[in-house]
Amino acid sequence: MRHILIWLPQYRHAKVPPGREIWARAFLSGETATRLRVEVTDASPTLPAVRTPSAGEESGRGLTLVVLLAGAWGTRPRETGVGKTVWFELGLNYSPA
Repeated sequence: MRHILIWLPQYRHAKVPPGREIWARAFLSGETATRLRVEVTDASPTLPAVRTPSAGEESGRGLTLVVLLAGAWGTRPRETGVGKTVWFELGLNYSPA
């Protein structure tokens, strides 16, 4: 459930200029596939920053959730094209079958 709680704000707040798309992918990473990595890519070059919204603000908490719940996270400009990727990883508490 943590992955949904973290992924949803990332996807909802991705910046999408007209004619562009948001890409999201999830995959197992690590030598023994013990981490779930989720990446959300959009067309905005602006990298997100953690901020502290006031109690009355209705937005601004998404990246704070990522910081609090994910084992690791980060941002990077896209290697090709325009935009950026925001990613996070969660440790898995089981071994794949």
